[in-house]
Amino acid sequence: MKYLHVPYLFILFASFFIATTGFSQNDSLRAKIEKISVSAKGIVGVAVIGIEKLDTMSFNGNKKFPMQSVYKFPLALAVLHQVDKGKFSLKQLITLKKEDLLPNTWSPLRDKYPGGNVKITLDELIAVTVSRSDNNGCDILFRLIGGPKIVNKYIHDLGIKEIAITTTEAEMHKDWETQYTNWCSPRAMGKLLSMFYQGKILSKESSKYLYEVMVKTTTASKKLKGLLPEGTIVAHKSGLSGSNEKGILAASNDVGIVTLPDGNHFVIAVFVSNSTADESSCDTVIAGIAKIVWDWNLNH
Repeated sequence: MKYLHVPYLFILFASFFIATTGFSQNDSLRAKIEKISVSAKGIVGVAVIGIEKLDTMSFNGNKKFPMQSVYKFPLALAVLHQVDKGKFSLKQLITLKKEDLLPNTWSPLRDKYPGGNVKITLDELIAVTVSRSDNNGCDILFRLIGGPKIVNKYIHDLGIKEIAITTTEAEMHKDWETQYTNWCSPRAMGKLLSMFYQGKILSKESSKYLYEVMVKTTTASKKLKGLLPEGTIVAHKSGLSGSNEKGILAASNDVGIVTLPDGNHFVIAVFVSNSTADESSCDTVIAGIAKIVWDWNLNH
């Protein structure tokens, strides 16, 4: 993982304003994204940032989208910030109580330790929460750090304002509407990913650690990675709500950092909300958008 020595204010400027060159100059790129987005039968938001070239582009980039499990990425940033400060250690042991491992939720952690009452390292807890999107692991991390409000303040203090982290996974599971209180704009998530990759948030060691955890993500293989060449390195975090009784899929998301064949990178955040299409169709839209951006990069 390499870090660029680019003035920080310039990076922020490039992330938030449409440049006069690159992605923003290519109307056909945005038109292709808009065309494929129709298949989602909902609201689609996209933000793209070229790390080395500092190109930016967005489509519905300022709209609010429910994050679902994408918010486990900023949660991991907040926890690792405390590791950097010496409050926590990746090697420290965390006790998993039986009552921590709730049923009826996605949890490889519970499946591995069904009886609870075991100790695991913080390393394992972060890894299973991010790379396998464990919901129980997520809420254990929230309790460890002091709750969603602590994470929300930390991310806001980084300068990322268009984001709200308000509730736990358990709280989201109790009420359909609650998920909409955990939201972000595609541009805000793109900026957060860019800052992370540039080494502007965590120590070099913690940045490398989280990046590698995200590369090992096993969920959402048909989203951002779905149409990219086999072996493409994508450090990403996905999110999915499932559909309600009316057939509305509130959130199908994937955000990450893609490595191009020439060694350059681009950040991409794709959010689909309030879709009447099925999960597979939304996956195809997200994969298609990632492929459009990939192809554009190879030809410019």
